[in-house]
Amino acid sequence: MRGVYVITDRKRGHVQMAEAALEGGARAIQLRDKHAGTWQLVAWAEKIRRLCEEYRALFIVNDRLDVAMASGAWGVHLGPDDMPIPHARRIMGTEAIIGASVADVIEAKGAAAAGASYVAIGSIFSTTSKADAGDPVGVDSIRAVCDEVALPVVAIGGIKLENVAECRKAGASAVAVVSAISAAEDMVAATRAFVEEWSAAGDDDA
Repeated sequence: MRGVYVITDRKRGHVQMAEAALEGGARAIQLRDKHAGTWQLVAWAEKIRRLCEEYRALFIVNDRLDVAMASGAWGVHLGPDDMPIPHARRIMGTEAIIGASVADVIEAKGAAAAGASYVAIGSIFSTTSKADAGDPVGVDSIRAVCDEVALPVVAIGGIKLENVAECRKAGASAVAVVSAISAAEDMVAATRAFVEEWSAAGDDDA
């Protein structure tokens, strides 16, 4: 898990947004839709999985293990109220990517001990993409989690071009972006700008 990680938004069309983000250089896509039915989620997921295979990017499904497994996704991203990580790991197997949303070091350590593949810490900054995101935890939380957990750490929540470098320099392995790309007129160009900002902030081409 490294680089720009784009979470889809149904307002722009999940498949269309995923394709634009991949063309712009995103290294991971997450399908997130809390309201769609299972058949619709699987249909979207299968299309996005094929796109991710074409672009050699990771594909993760939010919450729904059944959709992830039915579509052949690389893994699933779980929140605190979703299926416990050990159960998900038992169902999906050792090779699956299982991400976990965390708000602090204690939760991150718990997720790591439970078998998570990566943790997403946030909301780092104020965000409008998730109504229940809570108060921002700040960039220092990235450093704190990186110091305590030997897993990739994804910065999420309020990620904009102007704070990408700050997140990477704090130790984030990736930045998860939603509204800064979904709100852009040209989602390909918007994603590309994030990828360029990410690369400029480090010493590699991730």
